[in-house]
Amino acid sequence: MIQFELEANCGNSRAGTLQTPHGKIHTPIFMPVGTLGTVKGMTPEEVAEIGAEIILGNTYHLHLRPGDDLVKKMGGLHKFMNWHGPILTDSGGFQVFSLAKLLKLNEEGVEIRSHLDGTKIKLTPEISIAIQQNLGSTIMMCLDECLELPATRIEVERSIGLTARWAKRCIEARTKSRGVFGEQALFGIFQGGGELDLREQSLEQIVEIDFDGYAIGGLSVGESKEEMYRVAHHIAPKMPAEKPRYLMGVGDPEDLLEGIEAGIDMFDCVMPTRNARNGSLFTSRGKISIKQSRFQQDPEPLDPDCACSTCHNYSRAYLRHLFKSNEILGVRLNTYHNLFFYLSLVKGARAAIKQQRFSAFKKDFLEKYRSGLDGD
Repeated sequence: MIQFELEANCGNSRAGTLQTPHGKIHTPIFMPVGTLGTVKGMTPEEVAEIGAEIILGNTYHLHLRPGDDLVKKMGGLHKFMNWHGPILTDSGGFQVFSLAKLLKLNEEGVEIRSHLDGTKIKLTPEISIAIQQNLGSTIMMCLDECLELPATRIEVERSIGLTARWAKRCIEARTKSRGVFGEQALFGIFQGGGELDLREQSLEQIVEIDFDGYAIGGLSVGESKEEMYRVAHHIAPKMPAEKPRYLMGVGDPEDLLEGIEAGIDMFDCVMPTRNARNGSLFTSRGKISIKQSRFQQDPEPLDPDCACSTCHNYSRAYLRHLFKSNEILGVRLNTYHNLFFYLSLVKGARAAIKQQRFSAFKKDFLEKYRSGLDGD
């Protein structure tokens, strides 16, 4: 199925290799988000070209359109979108609690109204697994309750209990019914809000069930960065060392480095692609807003220290022109650069871990990154 090998530690930070039926993943890794079977603005060939080894798809969105049954008929998500590497599918839990109108939440699952047309949808642990089996992803995620923070301790205690019971049902559903696309790995998700003892309790409950990997859920959902970092640094080292560790939905470059330092292996976030579409671009000296007038006659590359084709071939003035003209090429070039930046960052972190110099790498990166922030 999948096999994780830990190659090096530097403090709590880790470098490893995750072998999957669809290829090898070198950790720490950032996963570009391809919610609807596409990383917005990029072809799968371009996503591979910039060094992405795994992408993320979304169960909820793909169930709504084009429909997981159709994807199954088309040969699974890999064939449907022509992506040959690993794919991780989110269970849809986060979207259920953030996008759709929640009608009912109980032991069985959730009833919601689609954010597209108001259609009533039922999602249970068994249905979530069945959808992901139809999609044929490399790694499936358990359905969990993503509790919005802040929440009371009583609410968090109820939530982690429900998440654990749903997790057991997810693994039972995978055991009972193997999908048509062969064995798929399944990661468990633990919750606990900002309560460290409840985080530990939830982790113990999920680890006892025994999954192929473990994910920290319920962070980056409204809490401060300081709170997110506090939880990550406390709980990540307590996660099983022999399994991959995933921090869901995080984050900006500083968040990635903080997570890596805590001992996290896998990350995903819409930030690099969403920001690219809005003209907010990451550089080695911080973010810049390419629409600003100061770039109108700027002949310099976006980031002189970046080796991507956008920076190698195009000026800031040209990128600004494309953005101001609403040209599709502008979105594509911006997205190419932002994702290249993120993937280069985790690649550099991996090398630093193996060289036993991650702390120095993080310090040097952040000093430079923060030196030119323009308040975008």
